[in-house]
Amino acid sequence: MLKYELGCELNYNIGEPSTLIFNIGVVSNDYQTIVQEDLHCDTVQIEEYIAPIDRNRYLRINAPAGELKISYRSIVETTHDYSDPSQIIEVDPANIPLDILHYLYPSRYCQSDRLFRLAEAEFGNLVPGYGRVTAICNWIYDRITYVSGSSDSFTSVSDTVLERVGVCRDFAHLGIAFCRALNIPARFVSGYAYGLNPPDFHAWFEAYLGDRWYLFDPTRLAPQNGLVRVGTGRDAADAAFATIFGAVQMSQMKLFMNYLPTGQDSEQIPISTTEAIANS
Repeated sequence: MLKYELGCELNYNIGEPSTLIFNIGVVSNDYQTIVQEDLHCDTVQIEEYIAPIDRNRYLRINAPAGELKISYRSIVETTHDYSDPSQIIEVDPANIPLDILHYLYPSRYCQSDRLFRLAEAEFGNLVPGYGRVTAICNWIYDRITYVSGSSDSFTSVSDTVLERVGVCRDFAHLGIAFCRALNIPARFVSGYAYGLNPPDFHAWFEAYLGDRWYLFDPTRLAPQNGLVRVGTGRDAADAAFATIFGAVQMSQMKLFMNYLPTGQDSEQIPISTTEAIANS
């Protein structure tokens, strides 16, 4: 078990009455337990909605013109299921659970149908399983340069493959698209990352192998057991930390994530960035 204290402070200047939807709260599941949590906004009421499928926590704020400040803090305990990579197999589409099938399809940012030939040329001859997804991550890490601010909300995997540059969301999108092109279900994950410098919201992806989801981070910017889930979806369009309707300008964003030793930890930070971790 590992314990973290994490959170964010977001400040906005609002030019006219606007609606803001945030996805910044940690999700509770079998691998993440919220020990303590605080959400604060001075001036307006917050409405919360938990999506029935992915369990994302959406916070809606209808804010008047002026300054808006929202802060979130949580203490989270995490556990991880480590597996032998050589024993993790791919699942034939005929046997993929029906509620996971939609993670095989192309999506807005992950046009897997346009990467089919490239995926087959680079990874088609590899042994199906965890090792092939690891090879995808290695390909991305070796061939795509991580540059902050190098992409925007219009950047898709087609742009990333052509320009060979991107940020964490682009690395995750490319991993997802390659997996789907090879008939491996894959989904986008956003959240907090321990040791990320500078601190920011982070993105990685998960591939469905065997009978569960396994996490992968082709950026290698944070230890895999230092990732805490906030949002999940087909791609970043489903898991943006903020969606804004109106004349709104961000004035400040601060994030933090601290490791809290318990004296009983059997795990160490960091761990191998290629170790097989189930986390769903």
